[in-house]
Amino acid sequence: MGDMLDFCNRLDKRLRGVEKEKFDTDEDLQIIIIHIVQNIGEAARRVSEATRLRHPQIEWMNIVGMRNRLVHDYTNINLDAVWKAATVEVPRLAAELKAFMPSDPP
Repeated sequence: MGDMLDFCNRLDKRLRGVEKEKFDTDEDLQIIIIHIVQNIGEAARRVSEATRLRHPQIEWMNIVGMRNRLVHDYTNINLDAVWKAATVEVPRLAAELKAFMPSDPP
């Protein structure tokens, strides 16, 4: 789950100050954001079933499902859904992960 949080933080850093209009018109930015969202899903896919059961508040199936759609249906990517995931769902996920993961030492 540390990988998931790392990718959430990368996404936050990359999107800081970016408006949707920029995302809609910048193909390079779209590729970067899609890749990071895919990586979050891949990291979630690798989380053990036991860990998933201990943290039912995390929408594991939705996270992995988004990854699967981005990887396997890449010709039909819904950029509005990617933007929503990146700007609404991933920050919420990051907060959930931070709530139960140990903090970095000072």
